[in-house]
Amino acid sequence: MPKDAPVNTGATLEQAPVGPRRRVSEMQAKLHRWAVADPGRRFDDLFNLVHDPATLIAAFDRVAGNRGARTAGVDDFTVADVEERIGVPGFLDNLRAQLKTGTFRALPVREKKIPKPGGSGKVRRLGIPVVADRVVQAALKLVLEPIFEADFKPVSYGFRPNRRAQDAVAEIHFFGTRGYRWVLDADIQACFDEIEHAALMDRVRRRIKDKRVLALVKAFLKAGVLTELGELQDTHTGTPQGGVISPLLANIALSVLDEHLHATWEPGGGMSTQRRRERRRLKGLPNWRVVRYADDFVVLVHGTEQDTEVVREEIAHVLRPIGLRLSPAKTRVVHMSDGFDFLGFRIQWRRKRGTSKWHVYTFVAQRPLRSVKAKIRALTRRTSQQDLGYVLTSLNMITHGWANYFRHAVAKNTFSMLDNFTWWRLIRMLRERHHWTWSDVRRRFVTASGRWLSITAGEIELRKISAIPVTRYRYRSKSIPSPWLLLET
Repeated sequence: MPKDAPVNTGATLEQAPVGPRRRVSEMQAKLHRWAVADPGRRFDDLFNLVHDPATLIAAFDRVAGNRGARTAGVDDFTVADVEERIGVPGFLDNLRAQLKTGTFRALPVREKKIPKPGGSGKVRRLGIPVVADRVVQAALKLVLEPIFEADFKPVSYGFRPNRRAQDAVAEIHFFGTRGYRWVLDADIQACFDEIEHAALMDRVRRRIKDKRVLALVKAFLKAGVLTELGELQDTHTGTPQGGVISPLLANIALSVLDEHLHATWEPGGGMSTQRRRERRRLKGLPNWRVVRYADDFVVLVHGTEQDTEVVREEIAHVLRPIGLRLSPAKTRVVHMSDGFDFLGFRIQWRRKRGTSKWHVYTFVAQRPLRSVKAKIRALTRRTSQQDLGYVLTSLNMITHGWANYFRHAVAKNTFSMLDNFTWWRLIRMLRERHHWTWSDVRRRFVTASGRWLSITAGEIELRKISAIPVTRYRYRSKSIPSPWLLLET
């Protein structure tokens, strides 16, 4: 680090909160600015930033604010237990002392198997670290993320600041309307479990020179897993899902794919300008665009089915050195007119009803629709005796969170259908609970003027998701703002 530019001071971030979080924001802004200014720079002396008190406080706040705070690791301690039995200051002081003296040791993660969505019967393996490991991983992420964000390509959207799934879908929509209609709908087999550690660490070393930071990253990769049967297994590959730093490490590994497929879009490349892309098409050469969200990605091809198959073979070759492979069962080449599912959306190029014009449409896919209906059914079983206020509150949280995710799709009719489905499930539950006839229902929920009333419990009301406005999500391209202000000191 430059002697005249200490990392924790000097940056002016008006919107950052005072205290530790402001110091961390200033540190991140400087690291990001230096990484952008010098793409070949390898950073040393980062370990002091990892165990800095401000970094650890900000890291603990992130861990405590996560839903997983209520889940214990192999030591059976949750965040609440740490706060009650040890106290946050004492816990962080002890953790910092272990890091400084080199006595910190990463513990194995606790295996937790959860069913994969879609009712396939398959399970996903999560690895739950202990609270201390989560805090150190969060501190590592605070330091490493602004450095690697300078290198990540704009076609990657998963687990990155200021980016969301809707941005990825908007990019597919944008290029789909411009002739990119052959699609490689790809799936990486067991991505988080099979990343080669040596290949991943090589990519981390491109930017990180500090051996103590590298040793910490490697320690978390090699920490091992305590299975649900109580067996301790070594981890020779992969980065366990459930770890705070795992998404960042996965993005670092998968950036090899982004760099390969996006290289021709860089300044001077064969697809860097509209004119050059048009020239390629006149010569019969294909253009392509990758859109990635974590380990889910599609490649849009302006060309032929054969061109898309060639890209598929290229990708398999690029992924092999980092220990990854495409799933033969789930990877397919499809034309956009046939439609494909991505991040819960159904994307299809089709004719607008009543016209001869064709457009790219985004619908709600069947899998998330089945999933939310299953959650509604579970809350509204006919013989359920749960408090009605609790049921209504839970239904509002589930349906509105779901609808806000899909409100940029062609979803108005879907929202209305889901409102009707929820209403009938509740009415059926109430009729069974109170032994109501249909006349009793009408007497309680229909006014003298014939208007139906909402289902309520005290001040809690079942809210309709059809009232949520359905709007077009605009493609933001390169206008997505950086979370760190690149200000000169």
